[in-house]
Amino acid sequence: MFEYEYHQLRSAELRREAEQARLVRAVVRARRAARRSAGGDTREAESHSGPFGKHRFTPAA
Repeated sequence: MFEYEYHQLRSAELRREAEQARLVRAVVRARRAARRSAGGDTREAESHSGPFGKHRFTPAA
């Protein structure tokens, strides 16, 4: 009986985690859509290259 109850608890926990992950993805999608609809240069806004640009380190000699 203990294994069955543990299985039910674990199943409920996994379902809560999955729902939370779906909610996070939906929020990210909504924010991205809002940025796109606001206009501007979306390529630069969504880049992940950071303040160093494309090449962070200088090439070796």
